[in-house]
Amino acid sequence: MSAGKAVPDGNKRIAAIPTRSEALLAMQVYNNNFYNQYGTYGPSFKAYYWKDLNHNGRMDFWTQAEAIEMFIDAYDANPSQDFKNKIHYLYNGMRDGYGTYWANNEFNDDIIWGALMCIRAYAITNDGGMLDMAKANFDLVWNRAWDTQLGGGLWWKTDKQSKNACVNAPAVICAMKIYQATGNADYKTKAKMIMDWMVGKFYISNGEVKGAVNAANVITEGTRTYTQGTFIGACDVLRNEYPSGNYVTMANNVMNYTKNSMCNPAGILPDEYDTGDTQGFKGIFARWACIYVASAGLQGTYGQWLDNNATAAWAARNSNGLMWGKWGIRTPDTGVLNSFETHNGVSMLNNVYRFH
Repeated sequence: MSAGKAVPDGNKRIAAIPTRSEALLAMQVYNNNFYNQYGTYGPSFKAYYWKDLNHNGRMDFWTQAEAIEMFIDAYDANPSQDFKNKIHYLYNGMRDGYGTYWANNEFNDDIIWGALMCIRAYAITNDGGMLDMAKANFDLVWNRAWDTQLGGGLWWKTDKQSKNACVNAPAVICAMKIYQATGNADYKTKAKMIMDWMVGKFYISNGEVKGAVNAANVITEGTRTYTQGTFIGACDVLRNEYPSGNYVTMANNVMNYTKNSMCNPAGILPDEYDTGDTQGFKGIFARWACIYVASAGLQGTYGQWLDNNATAAWAARNSNGLMWGKWGIRTPDTGVLNSFETHNGVSMLNNVYRFH
């Protein structure tokens, strides 16, 4: 932490937390603006999320997968048959748009984000096709991206120039979820191999998780909220399987670093608006941080901080109920908001209900 920077007081309540019904409303508002059901898919239907309020095409592959994960989170907070159906239709839209096997995508992280969405959707729908897609695409990435150069780890792209946290951390979560669904211990072994490498290469004892290392073994990226979040999620899925692995301590250190060194003095997560891809990062952090806090019973330590972020996001909504990714500034009523920046607040509002 830089000298003179105030440590955020995220444990101080800033206002009443948005209600569960307001979390449901936030999801409905998002769907009203971006959800597009566009035809039949066998005996079912297919859908996707528009890229922006002008409906200029569908969201990109990986952001679409993250928006579907946001919808899965909202289903967990407010289960309904309508939400379950729409998750299935969005999954059908991914199949319709990109097929079931994504070998033509050079980005290994894209494929892992998609596989993780599939295995999480499978937990809701019990659709074996989702499980098969998750396995096939995780296996694809493992087979083409894991090697012993740099001591292990998954390459970010097929050009093998960089190994990044954004593929390795979600791959740990994905592999463990496939293991839990299938009982195939090979996936657990691979998850542990990836994590062992990542801890040695990216994890700093103060809780910072570096973002990437190039082929010359030089760290090239600092931390981001989504890599902090997925590293926490990776610790969470491994901590019960490997109790001697120090995963709770590491997860807590990463939570503390995010809160104390990345947030503003009120403890609100940073605005990451340098590119279109970065604008939705903290919605990913919200998911895995809240899942960890709920599963580890740490709401007394971190719950108020996360609640405050949900409160700030909801307070920043515009007259239509949409929340952009800057939670300290009111969301504009005019202009073209995109569906990735506006997914953050929906994720935050719904995920805090994992521990309420």
